[in-house]
Amino acid sequence: MESNVFNTREFDDRSALVTGAATGNGEAIARRLFAGRAKVALVGHNVTALRAIAQELDGTGERALAIEVDVRNEAAMREAVRQTADRFGGLHLAVNNAGTPGPANTPIEALALAEWDDVIGTSLTGVFLSLKVELPTMMASGGGAIVNLSSANGIVGIAGLAAYTAAKHGVVGLTRSVALEYADKNIRVNCIGPGYVATPRIMEAPPEVRDAMAAAHPIARLATREDVAELTAFLLSDRAAFCTGGFYPVDGGYTAR
Repeated sequence: MESNVFNTREFDDRSALVTGAATGNGEAIARRLFAGRAKVALVGHNVTALRAIAQELDGTGERALAIEVDVRNEAAMREAVRQTADRFGGLHLAVNNAGTPGPANTPIEALALAEWDDVIGTSLTGVFLSLKVELPTMMASGGGAIVNLSSANGIVGIAGLAAYTAAKHGVVGLTRSVALEYADKNIRVNCIGPGYVATPRIMEAPPEVRDAMAAAHPIARLATREDVAELTAFLLSDRAAFCTGGFYPVDGGYTAR
């Protein structure tokens, strides 16, 4: 994957854990943190893809680690954090990105409870469980920063995606509460709200669907994964030392209308 980021050293001597890192925004974020000299644990359920990315980044395993995890499983997430801290000497950065949109264009009366539970379980409960197990290790490591992935639809509604919209609104509220709980513990917690991003899943959609998504942004294009990764990296870095509890859209003006 081509990247337009600079290879800085802003995350030197810091370890990071990124959920949902096998593809899409999570992959781009993991690559960006690695480019900034972080040691990165790539976490998710597609272990084959995770291992391929980790091998590409650092075949020695010294700075890249793949861990197979279902973020809905607290014990599995706890073990992922333990492995990360043991391999890299602590946990300083975390990006809770794993999520699923669920069925599209589905009115709520047609949405099955199992479909609702799947979206809420991954996109909201998964963030809760990740935070729950990351924070103690981060405190023991001397503090750090966390970014949760919400969505532009975390602050506005969208028809036909009730579960996804509810989950992403929940991530915003969860972020704000946790940020307040840990503000005096040298841990910052923020969330970002991407608009439509040119991920592999979206790029597989028919051209007319992609065009409609692009047109939803006043900037009139899809976000790149690097757009999302750069904002995430900023919020994790010391450049954002006074930022916590915030929601930061990266949506080409989508929520400004």
